[in-house]
Amino acid sequence: MTEPETAADPTPRRRSTAFYVLLLGAMCALGAMSTDIYLPSLPQVVIDLSTSATAAQWTMTAMMIGNAIGQLIIGPLSDRFGRRRPVLIGIIGHIVVSIACAYLPTIGWLIAARACQGVFTAAAGVVAMAVIRDLFVGREASRLMSRLLLVIGVAPLFAPSIGGFIAQYVTWRGVFGALALMGVVLFVAVLIWLPETLPPDRRSHDWSDTWRGYGVLARDRHFLALALIPGLTSAVLMSYVVGSPFVFQTDFGLSSFRFSLVFALNGCGLIIGAQVAAALAKTHSPAHILRVTIPVLAVLAGWFAIVCWTGLGGLGLLIGSLFTVVFMINFSPPNASALAMARHGRRAGTAAAVIGCIQFGLGGLISPLVGVLGEDAPAMSSVMFGAALVAVILLAVGTPIYRRGGAQELDSVGLK
Repeated sequence: MTEPETAADPTPRRRSTAFYVLLLGAMCALGAMSTDIYLPSLPQVVIDLSTSATAAQWTMTAMMIGNAIGQLIIGPLSDRFGRRRPVLIGIIGHIVVSIACAYLPTIGWLIAARACQGVFTAAAGVVAMAVIRDLFVGREASRLMSRLLLVIGVAPLFAPSIGGFIAQYVTWRGVFGALALMGVVLFVAVLIWLPETLPPDRRSHDWSDTWRGYGVLARDRHFLALALIPGLTSAVLMSYVVGSPFVFQTDFGLSSFRFSLVFALNGCGLIIGAQVAAALAKTHSPAHILRVTIPVLAVLAGWFAIVCWTGLGGLGLLIGSLFTVVFMINFSPPNASALAMARHGRRAGTAAAVIGCIQFGLGGLISPLVGVLGEDAPAMSSVMFGAALVAVILLAVGTPIYRRGGAQELDSVGLK
C-alpha cells in the first residue's frame, strides 16, 4: 500500500532551496567525510597497529555496516519524536566515538568503535533524507537530492588530501580528532538552523505503529526494488574507494600525492555528474532518467573491467575509463530515492532508513570482495561491474519501468 499524498507545506519550506542544500548536504556529508578523510591513513594503520591490509579495510566496512544498522534505528525514532532530537543525539555520539578512536590501541577495538561511529553518524543522513520528503516530492525532491549529491561529492574531492595532510603531522589518530571537530561544528549548525519539519500531528504516536512501518515497506515490491538501486551504486563507488589505494599506490606505484590527484579527479567526476543529474531533473521525470542511466553505468563499468583485465591503454586509459564510471554514479540514487520515498510520505523517516541501510549495507558488504579477489585492478573492476549489472537486472525485474507505460506509472506516484 502506498501513500501518494503531496508533501506537507509547513512554514520551514519558506526557506530557500540553497539553504536546504547546504545544511542537509553537510549532514549527509558527515558519513562520507568520516570514510574518505581516513582513506589515506589505511597503510599507516596497518603499520602502527601491526595488522593486515584486509583488517584495516574492515575499519571502513564496519563503519558502513554500523551506519546501515543505525539508519534502521534512527528512521522510526525520527517519525516518532520529530527530526531534530534524533539528529542532535546522533551527532553527539559521533563526536564522543571519534575522540575514542584516536586513543584505541588495537585493530579489533578500532573496528568495533568504527561500527559504533557508523551507528551515530547515520542520524545525520537519515534525518536529512526525511526532511526532504517532509517538504518536497517528485521532480522537486529528485532535483534537491541531486544538489545534495553535489555537496556530498566535495567530500571525496578534498577529504583524502585533508586526511593525508593531517596524518602527515599528527598520524592517523589526529584524523579522528578532526572528525570530532567537524561533529561539533555540525551540531551547532543543526541546533541553530535546522527547523522541525515534522509537526506533532503528523508523527507516529504508537510504538507498534512506528515499527510496523517496516512491514508495510517490505510488502511494497516496487519500493524495495527502487531502494536497492542506491545501495548497488554505492557498492560500485565503495569498491573503487576501498580498492583504489592498493591499485594505484601498490600496483601502479603512484605516490600518496599523485593518488590524491587521481582521487580528486574522480571527485570532480562525481560533482559534475551530480550537476548534470540535477539539470536533467528539471526537464525529465525520475523514472525516465533512471531507465537510461542505470544501463549506461553497467556498460561503462563493463568497459572498465575489460581495460583492467587486458591492460589495454595502460594507466591513462584505466583512469579515463574509471572517470566515466564515477561520473555516472550520481545519476541513479536521487531519482530512485525520490521515487521510493514518494510512495510512503507518512513514514518518511522509516523509508529513508531502509534506503540508507541498504545503501550503506550493500556498499559495506560488497566492497570487501575487492580484497578477497586480490586487491588489484581486475578485482576492483569486476566487483564494480557486477554490482552495476545486478542493478540493471533488478530495475528490469522488480519494477515496471521497461514495460509500456511503466515509467509513467512509477512517476505518477511521486508527481501527484
